[in-house]
Amino acid sequence: MTLTTCIFDAYGTLFDVTAAARQDAEKEQDPGLLAIWPKLSADWRQKQLEYSWLRTIAGRHIDFWQITQDSLDWAMEASGLHSAALRAKFLAVYKELPAYSEVPEMLKSLKEKGKTIAILSNGSPAMLQSAVVSAGIGEFIDEVISVEDVHKFKPHIRVYDLVGDLMDVPQTEVLFASSNGWDAAGAAGYGFATVWVNRNHAPMDRLWGTPHRVLRDLSAIPELV
Repeated sequence: MTLTTCIFDAYGTLFDVTAAARQDAEKEQDPGLLAIWPKLSADWRQKQLEYSWLRTIAGRHIDFWQITQDSLDWAMEASGLHSAALRAKFLAVYKELPAYSEVPEMLKSLKEKGKTIAILSNGSPAMLQSAVVSAGIGEFIDEVISVEDVHKFKPHIRVYDLVGDLMDVPQTEVLFASSNGWDAAGAAGYGFATVWVNRNHAPMDRLWGTPHRVLRDLSAIPELV
């Protein structure tokens, strides 16, 4: 069956999550911050994911913006940073993350092929709206779907259900792309044709599903549909 609909994860897939720490470090030109921002960024992202999984397991949902703040607080403390002003700067950049360089042209190509394009993300609606606008990709996006509709985080099955529930599209017509190996595995196990965008050269996750294709970035997506 023809793939009619392309669904993208947001953070780390369309939007560069390393920019929040990196841009402030480069702007501040503080040698100490320049030295530790990669670790800070990695810790921040890892805690985001861990907190989302743990809260889903425990049935203690809060929105992803609060998780983002809690994760940053942990990461800053782990790196010995205690500046409220710096925290505010990190969060301000996170609200307006840039898209990866190949994203606008890739989305434009998909629209020219007549494909429906949507985002399916752990992000809260306000976070996602801000990121889409700041990245300048709103003209290409037909639907922005947040897990807030089900109060569970990926890879819970109810999150992937949202695509069919809200877009009325069969699983067999969906191409799902994520830079998170566990998310790509979850979507593949759910029944979507799935692309893992392996930006970090990571090994394949050993989970219940296996992504159908592995790419280094998103630029080849239009060729797959």
